[in-house]
Amino acid sequence: MIFGDSTLQGFAPLAQEKIPLFPLSTVLFPDGPLPLRVFEPRYLDMLSHCMKSGSDFGVVMLRSGLETGEAGTATVGTRARVVDWYQGSDGILGITAVGGERFSLQATSRQPDGLYVGEVVTQEAEPSCALPDEYQAMAALLEVIVDDLGKLYESLNKQYDDATWVGCRFAEILPISLEDKQQCLEMNDAVERLRFIRPQLQSIRQEVSQ
Repeated sequence: MIFGDSTLQGFAPLAQEKIPLFPLSTVLFPDGPLPLRVFEPRYLDMLSHCMKSGSDFGVVMLRSGLETGEAGTATVGTRARVVDWYQGSDGILGITAVGGERFSLQATSRQPDGLYVGEVVTQEAEPSCALPDEYQAMAALLEVIVDDLGKLYESLNKQYDDATWVGCRFAEILPISLEDKQQCLEMNDAVERLRFIRPQLQSIRQEVSQ
């Protein structure tokens, strides 16, 4: 499957390479946590290799198909690295990964075991951006939410004064559509992302208070 040029505008590519892909019904953001329970042999083998070699895999949002079968995906995803794991009594592997740089997916191929491999162009990290005063209340609310989320977020490097970090955390936490989450991932302007999220946050809070 060959895609058109999906390079993120405004950010220089770091390198082009092949990495294993994990299509999921979720969107992973840079610096965000990703808990997974894995049982499929293709992904167990992939994660075993990644953990032994210290290498990354790519997370891409599932647009069509199934996580356990053939998949059609978004063309922008996020690199992920395993930071913790455990073996459950049921034999299922539990991992926690953390998002790294975004990438543009140029092409994919499928191995005989069903694992997708992507030719990706990794992008430079979105630069830090001071949080504008008008979004300080959002940052204060996010701090309360993150504290309530407990262990999954306790080890993250929290940056409540950074517009990129605040916007990405809200985009991953809020119960908004996957398409909206993907749109937030593909944005290259931290303030634009906050501007997009704020009315959705307000709508959700109004629904909860009713």
